[in-house]
Amino acid sequence: MTDRFDGWIAGLGTRAGLRVVVGHWPRSPLGAFTDVMVERPDGHRVLLAPSDAVAEFVAATYTFDDVRTAPVDAEVAGAHWRVTAGPLVVAFTVGGRTALGLLLRAVPRALATHPRWIGAVDVVARAVLPGVRTRGSAAGGRREYYGALDLHRLTEAAVRWDGADQGPLAPVSPPVRFGFGSTPRTPSLTRVVTLVQAG
Repeated sequence: MTDRFDGWIAGLGTRAGLRVVVGHWPRSPLGAFTDVMVERPDGHRVLLAPSDAVAEFVAATYTFDDVRTAPVDAEVAGAHWRVTAGPLVVAFTVGGRTALGLLLRAVPRALATHPRWIGAVDVVARAVLPGVRTRGSAAGGRREYYGALDLHRLTEAAVRWDGADQGPLAPVSPPVRFGFGSTPRTPSLTRVVTLVQAG
């Protein structure tokens, strides 16, 4: 059985060391939802999920030190995104498409989201984007595939955690440790179809 999540993943860092990964999924087996994974500067990993069902599925696929269920609201107005989730408020601006984004858009969607193609792309991703993987083993014996369809840089962000300003946009460094791979080091928004196969 394969679960298919169709949406966007945003990954960004802050000068204070907080790293944030936003998953925005208009189409999924769990309905439309947004969830957030946060790694604090001390390495503590937190999942912020909008429902028990989302929390259960995501926590069974990735690794966290803390799982919290709280309202997660995402507002998207053109290039401007704002996400509020429990102690987190993040707003970011999406910039132009990268050179890699142009290449990704040239690949037919049916091919770009096929596990065999994603496996072949994984070899290139490891060489070009350190820390990034497009396939791998997830928790619970699951296999996961990321079919990237487009890629944009983020140009600015404002992030608050527990009311404290986290400073300006910064690379995702060190890489986040929720699963087998990280988001790109350069803050970015990826159009993606994620396939999760049961173990």
